[in-house]
Amino acid sequence: MLARSIVSRRSIATSARLLNGTTHFGSKTVPTEQKEKLVGNVFSSVASKYDVMNDVMSLGIHRLWKDHFINKLDPGKRANSRDPMQFIDVAGGSGDIAFGILDYAKAKHGDTVSTMDVVDINADMLKEGERRALEQGRYHRDPRVRFMVQNGETLDEIESNSKDVYTVSFGIRNFTNIQAGLNTAYRVLKPGGLFYCLEFSKIENPLLDCVYQQWAKVLPVMGSIVANDYDSYQYLVESIERFPDQESFKSMISKAGFQSAGYESLTGGICAIHWGVKV
Repeated sequence: MLARSIVSRRSIATSARLLNGTTHFGSKTVPTEQKEKLVGNVFSSVASKYDVMNDVMSLGIHRLWKDHFINKLDPGKRANSRDPMQFIDVAGGSGDIAFGILDYAKAKHGDTVSTMDVVDINADMLKEGERRALEQGRYHRDPRVRFMVQNGETLDEIESNSKDVYTVSFGIRNFTNIQAGLNTAYRVLKPGGLFYCLEFSKIENPLLDCVYQQWAKVLPVMGSIVANDYDSYQYLVESIERFPDQESFKSMISKAGFQSAGYESLTGGICAIHWGVKV
């Protein structure tokens, strides 16, 4: 209860800072208009080593989390449906979730017609995704797949009520205004559309939390060793610490207008899957 109380106070403090024209960038307080650029610098720095970054931060478990995320979503056009599904993967420049969804839809449901918008605010991350698509021989210059530079808080090139499923994986904590991003997710989804999010969260087991906190102190050093980038990894660790706990984020999803908001904690709460339905 104490931990949740602390997180709640942080959420209130964060809202106050946003109103005062400042927000957090890791442990630092920065002018709101600067955060987008600062976060962009981080992901431009790690784009070519994105898998290495995730492997270091999660000891490789992120691959299992992502597989579970997609399996639980169970995406794909059903045989009795006339229309293709319209997917959007936000902050998904690397393409791993977007490609995984399309692979699953084909393998499980025989769906080869649904479309995917892969959007990211960072052009370097999108280039990494396009490079992977080319190297893997799938989804490169595929008419069903669009790679788009877009701010997840506005998605100004995405029509309202146009998407069936909105996914975001390990990206929403980097938004300058997370609530604005959730509100936009609600806008672009069709009635009946599903919001689905995978994000680092708050560990529920005190012993596991203690172990993780010690590991978190080592992560920037590991980042320096494997990617020659201490500062980016330090920011990523701090951004995880700043992100709301499961119940607080669930409340934010509901505040955006979603119904049936819920979550599933994974690996003791190191990360969590969150969802909500637009009705």
